[in-house]
Amino acid sequence: MGGLLTALNAGKTSLSTNQKSIEIVGNNIANVNTPGYSRQRAELMQIPALNFGDFFVGQGVTVSNVRRDHDIFITRQLHEKSITLGEELGRSSPMIELERIFNIADENLAAEIDRFFDSWQELTTNPSGLVERDIVIQRGQLMGDAFAEVAQEMENVRQNINNSIVAKVDDLNETINEIARLNERIQLVEISGQSANSSRDQRDLLIEGLSKTLGVQTFVDKQDQLNVHLPGGLPLVIGNYPMSIEADTSGADVVLRLNAAGSVRYLSLSDLGGEIKGMMEVRDVFLADIRDNVDKLALDVTEAINGVHTLGYGLDGVTGRNFFQDLGGVQADAARQMRVAFTDPTWVAAAGNPAAAPGDNENALLLAELETTHFVAGTSDNFDNFFSKIVATVGIEAARNNLAVGGAEDAMVQLQNLRDGFAGVSLEEEMIDLIQYQRGFQSSAKFLSTIDEMMGSLLQLKG
Repeated sequence: MGGLLTALNAGKTSLSTNQKSIEIVGNNIANVNTPGYSRQRAELMQIPALNFGDFFVGQGVTVSNVRRDHDIFITRQLHEKSITLGEELGRSSPMIELERIFNIADENLAAEIDRFFDSWQELTTNPSGLVERDIVIQRGQLMGDAFAEVAQEMENVRQNINNSIVAKVDDLNETINEIARLNERIQLVEISGQSANSSRDQRDLLIEGLSKTLGVQTFVDKQDQLNVHLPGGLPLVIGNYPMSIEADTSGADVVLRLNAAGSVRYLSLSDLGGEIKGMMEVRDVFLADIRDNVDKLALDVTEAINGVHTLGYGLDGVTGRNFFQDLGGVQADAARQMRVAFTDPTWVAAAGNPAAAPGDNENALLLAELETTHFVAGTSDNFDNFFSKIVATVGIEAARNNLAVGGAEDAMVQLQNLRDGFAGVSLEEEMIDLIQYQRGFQSSAKFLSTIDEMMGSLLQLKG
């Protein structure tokens, strides 16, 4: 009778184990399309045998653990590549806008500069003509407007970057807090001897997103807690304690700061990574350099024109007048402030002599020649070449960024496929396991039915 009871217990454990295994397979199938889900497997363990007379009789089987398929090397590669992709995506939208501003079409700043100098060339054919003089003034104002428009559009790009950074801060803090909560949940679950597989999957997915946005790094401490820190080493999550990121909008540009237990630390580019770093690098380095060059060109055009114009004479015989308003040699924001200094066409200094004879075009010729003969300060480039280099710089960086985004996205797809091949759910494999455990369950049920019949027969014999 004791042997049958032992067999009955073995059948019972087999039935329960196969049922649990079927439940795990069902959960895998249900999460086949869940982002970040790792396939789970039942780890089976034989129950230690008992000494029964002269033999050791097995006690059946049990599920010792539910293990998730996970490769830390692939996971870390995904996080690292997410940082690279994030940085390039952070640069992408601003670069698209800058490429539009500095286009190579006919209607751009270079075209207005050409038209302005062409108007001086036309004035040389009729230096006393009021219509031609009006056109020079109008073309000067249109060129100033074109400089101002480029400056304003670059300012819009800067503001868009600032707004994008501010918009991401709340999501960043929510992610940081959720990682800390998951750390605590995982610790509580696994201390009790259970597996926190779902929580670990969620945490890995959050870390991947945080890597893309902020370029974070992670390490596991002695308490088996996942700690998160910025590229510069500043902590974001320590165990179940989250820090917070704040956006300081009091200055001209948004600055991020880290609030850790009441201690505030302003973050520089070296402290950041991912999309935030990409956006800030465009704003603080690339865009700032382009703006400086546009302002430099505006100041140089203004001073070069004024320098020659003050030497000439208007129809009223007056000399020493600036064509553009004097910027005082200040480069900052020069593109916004370029304005023609007068509206009276008789003040245009086309003549080279006080008498301003009807055919005197000496100064107009000198002004027309500036387009090709004058070099921008500190360079060997005339106005057109200097602006062309600005356009080329933007175009080259935009093309590089486009290629880098494509390369990083391809790498992410390959790594994701690698991860899915190792830890993802394969419906074919799950169906094979389902059939296997189903047959195991049916066999266990049949086994229990047989033991029950044997016990019934044995009881009848005793009766």
